[in-house]
Amino acid sequence: MPGVMVQIPKQQPAQPPGTSGAARPEAAGVARGAVPTSADVARLAGVSRATVSYVLNNTSAVRISEPTRRRVHEAAKELGYVPHAAARSLRAGHTRIVLMPTPEVPVGPLYSAFLNELQWALSRLDYTVVQYGSVGLGGEQAARAWAELRPVAVLAPVGMGPDGIGILRRSGAKAVITLGPDPVAGAHALIMDHREVGRAAGDHLIARGHRRIGVVMPREEGLGTFALPRLAGVEDTGAEVVRLPLAYEEEDAARAAGHLRERGLGAVFAYNDEYAMLLMRALQDTGAAIPDDVAVIGADDLMLGRLLRPRLSTVRIDLPSGEELAGLVDRLVRDPAAEPEVRNVLGASAVPRAST
Repeated sequence: MPGVMVQIPKQQPAQPPGTSGAARPEAAGVARGAVPTSADVARLAGVSRATVSYVLNNTSAVRISEPTRRRVHEAAKELGYVPHAAARSLRAGHTRIVLMPTPEVPVGPLYSAFLNELQWALSRLDYTVVQYGSVGLGGEQAARAWAELRPVAVLAPVGMGPDGIGILRRSGAKAVITLGPDPVAGAHALIMDHREVGRAAGDHLIARGHRRIGVVMPREEGLGTFALPRLAGVEDTGAEVVRLPLAYEEEDAARAAGHLRERGLGAVFAYNDEYAMLLMRALQDTGAAIPDDVAVIGADDLMLGRLLRPRLSTVRIDLPSGEELAGLVDRLVRDPAAEPEVRNVLGASAVPRAST
């Protein structure tokens, strides 16, 4: 199967040998070296195998008392028993896997932190998060590769169309959720419209008296997914927009700084804080005073931007918490017949500082 899979396991605290929590399967009648079974757990806990299955699979349709749940979990822990994921998925038609295709472009620290928070929140709800690399795959081909894992839910990337969504749903995925600027038929949608980021930056610069604004367009492959909507957002403000292609390299930043001053641009929205810091340093190397000669605003509100001199103005991007989205995924998995939901989850607001 193409791609690379990275599994984020649910974390369990390690216990040193000899402590009260150490596994002792032989004490419960399990031969040394044998793999403990659900029957062994049932015998140790004094319950039926069905009860063990209900408890360890978090079955909500059957009421199990809290003391019984505790006994089952303690017995499983003592024996070192882990449910057989493959067998469970054969019975259910899906796994407890939530599939998050690995981003093919650098998404920056803000989105990396958001995705990490979401992963851990899902793991606390007894889902196993799998990131799946699909370099060179797209559309239906990618959907078929992901469907082989039989995920219970998929957070689909930008570019996944209705046909790909259909493949994932037919493979047993109970919830398919797209992340992007527009909804896709057949899937739930978390709308992240980056035009809002550009509008916030453009409005801020216009309020500072700038009508002609340079907008950094990263040369790095794949970032157009975010950069083009941000550019459109600045255009929506009515400002005269000048595109400034820029690679994330000091040499290219030096060239861009020179061109920017030659063209008489007095304000720049630099795509994000990282490109803004790169461009600010290059401008200062040319002798430009910020913001007197050139005003610069970034996006993402990174800590490092606050430590610059002058402090970097930015657009703060508000995303929902990982816990909130994990709860949404869990609810949609439990109600696979629910009508597709569309939520706008990206907010943007300018944070004025000394660079503008």
